[in-house]
Amino acid sequence: MLGYASGMAIFGYARVSTDGQSVDAQVKQLRVAGAEKVFRETASGAKTDRRELAHALKSLGEGDTLLVTRLDRLARSTRDLLNTLDTIAKAGAGFRSLSDTWADTTTPHGRLMLTVLGGLAEFERELIRARTSEGRARAKERGQHMGRPSKLTPHQKHEALKALVEGTASQADLARRFNVSQATISRLDSHV
Repeated sequence: MLGYASGMAIFGYARVSTDGQSVDAQVKQLRVAGAEKVFRETASGAKTDRRELAHALKSLGEGDTLLVTRLDRLARSTRDLLNTLDTIAKAGAGFRSLSDTWADTTTPHGRLMLTVLGGLAEFERELIRARTSEGRARAKERGQHMGRPSKLTPHQKHEALKALVEGTASQADLARRFNVSQATISRLDSHV
């Protein structure tokens, strides 16, 4: 088992994107690297429901290792990779990629590299969030309406509010009159 303590298992995960491809080459590489059991899957990397990957992750225990031939066999994005690695870590297991030697959570160097990758992904998310927030603020300053368009015209809103204040119509009556849901009228009523 390539230097691993007894009782610790190495599981492999092999994936191809289409039915016309074969996982045989990946399985052979994983077996040579010490994988005792290999979970095989034919599924697009973009697909979120990868049943065999879920089985592989559930099989992991303390001290086990999940092995892949390349990172793109495991994850479709940096975020997906980090989420999967988090699941592996919570199981007390390690992760190794044969082609991406820096992606090895069984070594201090590999853990450092993946921590840096996680930090960069978090930094990128924060930048996107800040740019989006700034863009919304600028749009509001320009008077752009954010969100869904109103179901009621300004005139209809005025009429409905007037009727609600004077008590000449119920929310249900106004909803029928303006052909909207009662919830739409209710939101107006909460502003009175």
